[in-house]
Amino acid sequence: MNSMDELPPSLSVGADGKIVTIGSSVIPIINKLQDIFASTSGDLLKIELPQVAVVGSQSSGKSSVLEALVGRDFLPRGSGICTRRPLILQLEKRPRQLDGDDQREWGEFLHLPGKRFYDFSKIRQEIQAETDKEAGINRGVSVKPIRLKISSANVLNITLVDLPGITKVPVGDQPSDIEARIRTMVMSFISQEACIILAVSPANCDLATSDALQMARAADPSGYRTIGVITKLDIMDRGTNARNFLLGGVIPLRLGYIGVVNRSQEDINKNRSIGEALEHEEQFFRDHTAYDGLSDCCGIRQLAKKLNQVLEQHIKTILPHLKAELNSHLLDVEKELHSYGEIMESKAEQGAILLNILTKYSEALSTMVDGKSKQLSTKALSGGARIHYIFQSIFVKRLEEVDPCDDLTDDDIRTAIQNATGPKNTIFVPELPIEVLVRRQIERLLDPSLQCIRHVHEELIKVSRACEANDEMQRFPVLKRHVDEVVGKFLADAVKPAEEMFSKIIEIEMGYINTSHPSFLGGSKAVETAMEELRTLKGIHPQTNSAKPIAFGVGFSTSTWGMPSLFGSRGTSSKSQANGSVNETFCDMDQKPSVIKLSEPPCILRPPEMQTETEAAQIRVTKLLVRSYYDIVRKNIQDFVPKAIMYFLVNHTKMNILSTLIKQLYRENLFDDMLQEQDVVVIKRKQIREMSRILQQAVQALDAVEYDMSS
Repeated sequence: MNSMDELPPSLSVGADGKIVTIGSSVIPIINKLQDIFASTSGDLLKIELPQVAVVGSQSSGKSSVLEALVGRDFLPRGSGICTRRPLILQLEKRPRQLDGDDQREWGEFLHLPGKRFYDFSKIRQEIQAETDKEAGINRGVSVKPIRLKISSANVLNITLVDLPGITKVPVGDQPSDIEARIRTMVMSFISQEACIILAVSPANCDLATSDALQMARAADPSGYRTIGVITKLDIMDRGTNARNFLLGGVIPLRLGYIGVVNRSQEDINKNRSIGEALEHEEQFFRDHTAYDGLSDCCGIRQLAKKLNQVLEQHIKTILPHLKAELNSHLLDVEKELHSYGEIMESKAEQGAILLNILTKYSEALSTMVDGKSKQLSTKALSGGARIHYIFQSIFVKRLEEVDPCDDLTDDDIRTAIQNATGPKNTIFVPELPIEVLVRRQIERLLDPSLQCIRHVHEELIKVSRACEANDEMQRFPVLKRHVDEVVGKFLADAVKPAEEMFSKIIEIEMGYINTSHPSFLGGSKAVETAMEELRTLKGIHPQTNSAKPIAFGVGFSTSTWGMPSLFGSRGTSSKSQANGSVNETFCDMDQKPSVIKLSEPPCILRPPEMQTETEAAQIRVTKLLVRSYYDIVRKNIQDFVPKAIMYFLVNHTKMNILSTLIKQLYRENLFDDMLQEQDVVVIKRKQIREMSRILQQAVQALDAVEYDMSS
């Protein structure tokens, strides 16, 4: 455009002579949103923003139409496919300033922020370089868009998208399915309800086979978003014209068609300006009477006017949905911004935030253990429920499953009994082996008690880590690490007295075997039960009360746990005198007897394999007494261990963790270190705050546009 006073084709004029700028207040905000989303995370917000996509087959004149709408020559030219990456072109109307603005038009690429191009030929070179960089130099294509902003006082606020032209035959580095890939790329843009489609078709081709119209119909079946553009009217066969096309006689379109005359390659080679090309276009329509009466659908200026009218109506249509979507995302952004917290500028603010974080952490830990958390899981047990499971379903249940005699064989018991009687024969069930066996089973209860507190300790660590996962703690990794260290040491210190208590309790239980306990079976009951079991095994039914009881033993002993005497068999001779006389006779003989040699006793000596009835009874009595006393101690331990763990570890943590954290971490000289944020958090907060500001402006702009339209 040669002169700033020249009316750019992208501006349409209303009936009152004023330039139509519907949407001019909201589009810059939307353009800014597009920049932010494209430069950060494309998945953060997916808002369908109003834009105009130019669609057509290869060499249909799409780029020429786009340049004519912009009013500048800046797109790559040449034979074959020129547009090989989507070009998202944001036109920004810059208000005319009397001072401080030279009114020069400039372009800026999103991938080169801050670098302004005043020479539009340099813009063309940069587009070509970026295309080659991403798609290769041998006509390859890429779906990754190039974003270009053009700022000028002579354009409307609008977003235009130049898409690669549909090609049939792959050339160069293009894949064999190039047509399908380009069609998929184009559909991803034009299928959006917020997109207006400029379906470009050359006049020297059959509209019935137009790729642009076919794709537009697939993406916009109702036709409310499609404007047909017929290009190259000046190169139609002599004697033909596009009047029937423009009137919708071939393929009707709800929004109609606009016919345009493109700059020829000769015009481009001679650097003929777009302004001159527009004059040539107007002269063409004046000279061709076939287009008389079609002034409203002929020429680039009419296309700009048509586009502006459709855009105005389109904004009215999508405005409610767009506003609702922006408001929804604004709430999400505000929530995310709140999670990053505010910037602290003084020691007082730092102290208040630190104290608040430690307090919330301690409260969260207590509520999670007590089962009062607001975020109760319905999928798995957590917090205090897991501790209860450890107590009842792991610790108590496992102890109840243990048989105190499961690791004692009958030979072990016989050996212990015989060792306890020394060189004498076994008359009673001695007290010592029973106490030894009971103590050994009581000692087994220490390991599961220690394992139980270790399990609870690990659960509290998990609860602590879950409470550290809140946004405020994640914001300060140094504080999180120190809290983890302090809590870890606190819990480890709390475990020690409980473990010492368990050891003492086991020692106490082993130190005095209380056979007077009311729940203890006792010797008499044990003997009676053992005899009943033996009779049952032999098939002998218990005697009635009138029958004479079997005399298993007589007398009682104070060292036999209050049970009747159990005599073993000991042989005596009723003919001692006769035996004595025989011995005397043998002694009178002169012949000396032969030497009797004894075998050496084995290093390891076990009782005989065959056990007597008395030994069987002794073994059964011993097992009954061991089981009886073990059950008494087991129940005590099952009750005591959970109570001790709750007292020394769980309740102690709930009551004292906050004071410990404050004592260890709430120090003014540590504030800066504790509340040091990660660089990524600082950057993210800045980005989210900027996004929030832009979203608020967008919502306000939409409100203003909505008000203007309603009034």
